[in-house]
Amino acid sequence: MVAAANMVEVAALVGDTGRATMLAALMGGQALTASELASRARISRSTASGHLGKLVRARLLDVTQKRRNRYYRIASPLIAGMLEGIKAVAAIEVPQRHQPRSIGDDRLRFARTCYDHLAGQLGVAIADALVAEGHIVLAGDGGEVTASGINFLSAFGAALGPKSGGRRIFCRPCLDWSERRHHLAGHVGAEIHRCCLERGWLRRDRDSRIVRVTPAGQIGLRKTFGIDLSGGRAPAHLRAHGVMNLCLWTSSAE
Repeated sequence: MVAAANMVEVAALVGDTGRATMLAALMGGQALTASELASRARISRSTASGHLGKLVRARLLDVTQKRRNRYYRIASPLIAGMLEGIKAVAAIEVPQRHQPRSIGDDRLRFARTCYDHLAGQLGVAIADALVAEGHIVLAGDGGEVTASGINFLSAFGAALGPKSGGRRIFCRPCLDWSERRHHLAGHVGAEIHRCCLERGWLRRDRDSRIVRVTPAGQIGLRKTFGIDLSGGRAPAHLRAHGVMNLCLWTSSAE
């Protein structure tokens, strides 16, 4: 059983604004230095180093020394899932009319990374498409890839062998903080993200979690998953969930 004191310690660590901002920056899956994280959190490097030391000791972050720099990253998918869950709850608690909106916010809601998998409207749309076609089954905190799903995803290029995922969870739903529905996480979610990047369908913003769809991605997503980003109506399996259309932020968008 987890001691209450341990829960309080984790809550206190995540509850600090500076630490929470740095953790959010690392949710893009990239490893960042203390200087980079200090800049994101708008705090001094010495303050950031103190915060990062606490997060490493609590095993929320891993640190790797490379030449003269130390690089920090989220320690595990379990930690990433906890942070995404907190953000989802926070989004529910804040009334929609009080949430600030900007072009950056809209791009983040359209497509972003959530640790090592896709989130936002695009991530949810891919999950919905796979469920609608009977390739995956999502229930509660677990997920299953069907026989047709194994064939489909393997043909797509995903590595789904018995040793490919290591000890991590194979397939699970992850509550999306902006859409308040589930996208796909676990090894399967990470493989779909990797394949989309390797095919040149997606391009990540350098200093944020935002993901942009390339022209090749517009074609590939339509042909592979039935997701039309041309501004028309969303496919039937998305309209059934109230998504009438998907906004489009391409790699050439300013």
